[in-house]
Amino acid sequence: MSAPPDLPDVVARAFDVSRRAGYVSFCRNETGRLLAMLAATRTGTLAEFGTGTGVGTAWLRSGVRDDVRIVTAELDPTLARAAAEIFVDDPQVEVLAADWATLLDQGPFSLLYLDSGDPSAVRVDAVADLVDPGGIVVLDDFTPCEQWPPVFHGRVDTLREEWLTDDRFTTVEVMVAADAATLIATRR
Repeated sequence: MSAPPDLPDVVARAFDVSRRAGYVSFCRNETGRLLAMLAATRTGTLAEFGTGTGVGTAWLRSGVRDDVRIVTAELDPTLARAAAEIFVDDPQVEVLAADWATLLDQGPFSLLYLDSGDPSAVRVDAVADLVDPGGIVVLDDFTPCEQWPPVFHGRVDTLREEWLTDDRFTTVEVMVAADAATLIATRR
């Protein structure tokens, strides 16, 4: 798997690192372009929980302004080392080989990208205070759902329902592809 030629350089480098690491679970290009666009609207510090090999981080980096900082945490030290390779000479990006909770004292963030396998890390109550008022939370890897309450694999998708109904956020589900949706939440 190689990166399509129309990708930003930093994203192409991230694809190369992912391929060499044998890692195939990463941010889709459709979601990545959305992340880059949202990052372009932000100031201050952006954060990511669940770096993987840095593809999502690279998409964020491709969109940020020169005065914006990105900090990202990956629990698996092998994956964190691979991601750090991409940003070794980039003072705007810090890759931590750590649990996402390490970032709790580095907020609040103007954008928080939650790409974590730990469902407790993406619950509204776990992260609401980590986002500035007007800040954005992005959650990906949802299957589109056209019904209410949202259902996934025959059960109510309580995580999606929680984000779509929490009074602290205004949240929308956006289809980024026929088989993929992303939640975008803005803190009120």
